[in-house]
Amino acid sequence: MSGGWVYIVTNRRDGTLYVGVTSDIARRAWEHREGVVEGFTQRYRLKRLVYVETHNDIRDAIQREKTIKHWSRSWKTGLIETTNPDWTDLYDTLV
Repeated sequence: MSGGWVYIVTNRRDGTLYVGVTSDIARRAWEHREGVVEGFTQRYRLKRLVYVETHNDIRDAIQREKTIKHWSRSWKTGLIETTNPDWTDLYDTLV
């Protein structure tokens, strides 16, 4: 079993948040930026990658994503601000 990533994308600081999981963070972040996948993130133009964490096992990443999705908004924003206080787009750090 290979690893995975939990990530959060938004449209702006303190904007709409989306928590996701993927096995290929660079590809998935690109898909969000380009709006190529229909759905929630495309509709709300969530293109800014503001939080990422890696897991050695995709199953752990999936469980973590489910946990974070149940958190309050303030907990999610607190998580983002622990590693990215300026809500900088982290996309360019992936390559």
